[in-house]
Amino acid sequence: MIVVDDDAGLLKSVARLLSHHGIECCTFPSAEALLESDSVQTATCLLLDIHLGGISGIELQRRLSASGSKWPVIFMTANDDEAMRNEAMDAGCIAYLRKPFAGQILLDAIGKAVA
Repeated sequence: MIVVDDDAGLLKSVARLLSHHGIECCTFPSAEALLESDSVQTATCLLLDIHLGGISGIELQRRLSASGSKWPVIFMTANDDEAMRNEAMDAGCIAYLRKPFAGQILLDAIGKAVA
């Protein structure tokens, strides 16, 4: 599992939650940091914040998809609106989470993504 968010606190709490449930994850503070790593090759699922400092989560998904990525994507955002939800769905996400979200909601979305 790969998690990309520019909020260090959220990255830490999500990593802790996933670890507690036996899910390995790599965290990245930006889309650019993920793209510079080799981790995307081993992903089973991506949890992407939509609003990142540089490349957005939606643009990251589009780039990965264009390069052949078939990994399921879960988008998350604190700035929710209908246009953003539609854009996320059009980009091919399996789930769309509004921050803050309960841990179980994330776990359920991951279960759906990897099923």
